[in-house]
Amino acid sequence: MSTMTREYNQPPFPMGEQSVRKMRRMRARRRSRRNLLLVLLVVVVVATLAGMKAISLYKENQNLAITERQLESQIEEETNRAEELKNREKYMQTKKYIEDEAKNKLGLVYPDEIVIRPSE
Repeated sequence: MSTMTREYNQPPFPMGEQSVRKMRRMRARRRSRRNLLLVLLVVVVVATLAGMKAISLYKENQNLAITERQLESQIEEETNRAEELKNREKYMQTKKYIEDEAKNKLGLVYPDEIVIRPSE
C-alpha cells in the first residue's frame, strides 16, 4: 500500500463511475435499512412502555373504583347512624323516655300500676 492519503469512502483500488454509483447506492440502502430498523425499534420500545403504563393505570383505576365503592358504603352507613342518633335524641327529650328510664333503671311505677315480676 502506498502512503498516499485517500478519502475515507474511497475504495483502495480505482473504480469506474458506474461502480462508484453502485457502491453509493448499496451504502445508502444499508443506511436506510439501519435507520428503518432503528425507527422500528424505537416504535416497539415506545409502544411497549405505553402498554405497560396503560396496564398500570387500568389496575390503579380498578383499585380506586373499589375504594370509592367502600367509601360510599361507609358514607351511607354513617348517614343512617346519624339519622338514628337524631331520632334517639328526639325520643330522649320526650316524657315517654323519662318514664321508661324511671321504670327500667330506678324501678319506679305509677301509684295505680301493678308490677308483675317473673319468679326466679
